[in-house]
Amino acid sequence: MRPTREQAWEILTEYTKSEALLQHALAVEAVMRHFAELAGEDPDPWGVIGLLHDLDYEQYPQEHCHKTAEILTEKGVNAQYIRAIGSHGYGICTDIEPQSALEKTLYTIDELTGLINAVCLMRPSKSVLDLEVKSVRKKFKQPSFAAGVNRAVITKGCAMMGMDLADVIAETILGMRNVAAAIGLQGDLSEVEK
Repeated sequence: MRPTREQAWEILTEYTKSEALLQHALAVEAVMRHFAELAGEDPDPWGVIGLLHDLDYEQYPQEHCHKTAEILTEKGVNAQYIRAIGSHGYGICTDIEPQSALEKTLYTIDELTGLINAVCLMRPSKSVLDLEVKSVRKKFKQPSFAAGVNRAVITKGCAMMGMDLADVIAETILGMRNVAAAIGLQGDLSEVEK
């Protein structure tokens, strides 16, 4: 089975109740769809895989990626989808090396969306709509900021994708802007950064 977006959302919300995790899933979905369109690919599988990538994280953090594979296998989800989802944990909790453009993108932007989210929340506008690449790059270079974000994964992912960090940040911001309200980052643009 290749789940539709609606089916993927049902599966996700069966296992995930945290608003922060749901917003992260929506952010990753939107960015995956954006990158799929850039690559001339069908955005639906990319989006569904992005939506489901942290399916097990709330209930089974110690079995991250592995429990997702189990759950999705039981639901009859396509093996390529399961493999792609598992690849985002490469070198952290799985040995599934990202190979396709889809997998390399998911591996790279998962952590990056978290960093961008944190940068947005520190800004006066609290918005992704007026966020600039230079603001994210500045915080990327500060290991103490959003310390849980694995910058090595982002750097390695950019190399896998054959893209410059600045370009990946720029496209990730554009993808997140498509769902700014849904991910809580529409903010207030009347708050001008000083």
